[in-house]
Amino acid sequence: MEPTVFQQVLRAPFFSMPDAVRALHSIRGRGEYAGRASIERGKGPLAWLCATCAGLPPRMRDAPTRVEFIADARREIWKRDFGGRRMSSKLYCRDGLLCERLGPVQFRYELHIHEGTVYWNVARVRLFGLLPLPARLFNGVQCREREHQGRYEFRVEAALPLVGPLIRYEGWLQPADGG
Repeated sequence: MEPTVFQQVLRAPFFSMPDAVRALHSIRGRGEYAGRASIERGKGPLAWLCATCAGLPPRMRDAPTRVEFIADARREIWKRDFGGRRMSSKLYCRDGLLCERLGPVQFRYELHIHEGTVYWNVARVRLFGLLPLPARLFNGVQCREREHQGRYEFRVEAALPLVGPLIRYEGWLQPADGG
């Protein structure tokens, strides 16, 4: 059996992740998770424009959240639904980095695990897949995954210089079938 995208990126440390995080990143074929999330959005016209271009969801509190995963060894598609607002991205491994295409922006992340928590750190960014952008402009993009109370828990924050905070969303997920 071929390794999943996250197994390709993390290699041996993948198998030391907490059970809930490892299970989510072990999906092959289709899988669905459900949970709750809260979303904060940045204020100001530039923050609104950037968030809208990236297809980020609006502000919500304790929203029902579902994520459909479609995964094979080459890529994963994450179809998120935050209280009826959809956001989709494609993930794959390239040169040992996790690549995510979100709207017109492609991020490449270095992943590392510390005390059972997976951190995504921006290594490279491209606009429309062609125009490289300085990664240091995206130091305010931070992602964290961990297990808490037996469930997969996530937190994503994004802020840009001169724009300020774009979004912060966090919550938890578990297999939709209750497994």
